[in-house]
Amino acid sequence: MPRAGSRTSRKSIYDPVHGTVTLSGAPLALVGEPAFQRLWGIRQTGFAHLVFPGANHTRLEHSLGVYWVARTMAERLDLDADAITTVACGGLLHDLGHPPFSHTFDPTLQEVFGYGHEAISRARILGEEPDAAAIPTTLERFGVDPQRVADLVDPQGRGRNPELLRSMLHGAVDADRIDYLQRDAHYTGVAHGAIDATRLLETTRVYRQRLAFAEKGRSALEGFLVGRSLMYTSVYFHKTVRAAELMAQAAVERMPGYPAAAAPHLRGTDGALLAALASVGGTSGALVQGVLARRLHKRMTGWKPEELGDRSAWTRLLRAPARRRAIEDELARRLKAPAASLLIDLSGLVPRTDPVSDFGTVLLVEDGRPTRPFGRRSSWRSIWARPPQPWAVNLYVAARFRGEARALRRAAARLVEG
Repeated sequence: MPRAGSRTSRKSIYDPVHGTVTLSGAPLALVGEPAFQRLWGIRQTGFAHLVFPGANHTRLEHSLGVYWVARTMAERLDLDADAITTVACGGLLHDLGHPPFSHTFDPTLQEVFGYGHEAISRARILGEEPDAAAIPTTLERFGVDPQRVADLVDPQGRGRNPELLRSMLHGAVDADRIDYLQRDAHYTGVAHGAIDATRLLETTRVYRQRLAFAEKGRSALEGFLVGRSLMYTSVYFHKTVRAAELMAQAAVERMPGYPAAAAPHLRGTDGALLAALASVGGTSGALVQGVLARRLHKRMTGWKPEELGDRSAWTRLLRAPARRRAIEDELARRLKAPAASLLIDLSGLVPRTDPVSDFGTVLLVEDGRPTRPFGRRSSWRSIWARPPQPWAVNLYVAARFRGEARALRRAAARLVEG
């Protein structure tokens, strides 16, 4: 990868998804920052490589891709130079705050810090983290307002950006999703994410300062949303991927001195985190060794939404991770198994706040006027609106205890609902 400090003011990178990606000005200077280079060490799709061996691409590659898509989109909308540079820098820096293994530790971040990776990205863009102190200075050197970039990456109210710019990074169809669907499909070999990005970008429009798409791009939009839904089912919520994610989460949660002891490791890389967990031994070390050797927990049983008794009791566990761990360890004790031999997966209960599920956020226009709302009458609606998995709650158990654990389904429900 080119060094930002060289005399040449423009560099080209060959990307397997977008072809030649060019960097100059602020983006070229930013790629050399330690906070950005850290993204080399973070897999884009967490533990998906344990199922899809080619999925070893990183957050850095994805960030370059989002930069390129956001910049291309802004140029095709004929935005002014300041807006183009701002949204391009936002795309480049939008994932600075991701912990190791990307979204694997989203719930852990909330417990340890009280906020998510977007807030950490904001802090790094504003130079509030030690390894990112030079980022705002670099932006300002090229005439870019760090606060505007931070507001794009982590919107808090209206901020200093119009809705059009915000929606280019935080919309139902945005630069982030246009890149990761193609990139994840390319590296996993799963064809569902092979969207028609060229058509999407060609049909991008502006309507009353909102991001819109020409009516002739309707089929590309339908393919995008359906492809995204199928990728979530096939890749991101694959049962074996979830098993590895749950084991890694459990390893961090059971570190001595957790949660404070976990904080520095969540700001590092995949390899550094695994090494730290292995070194502490105990339950954390055993879980990590299981992941590294691919001795993963197995999905034992699950509850569909209509099968849950007191749904609110299960939902409360999302906000009470310590109680969830206590229930897990009590179930393991009843199995006469080591701690964390049984893990509860609550991902099916997480509220769906993704704008892709809000059909009203996708605006189609023809001859300068909006057409009928996208998706309202579409035959594809039931596919993209469906949840990524049929289960609201799953239980995962160490393989050697799988047979005995089947008897604990009722006990688990009683402990949660009691």
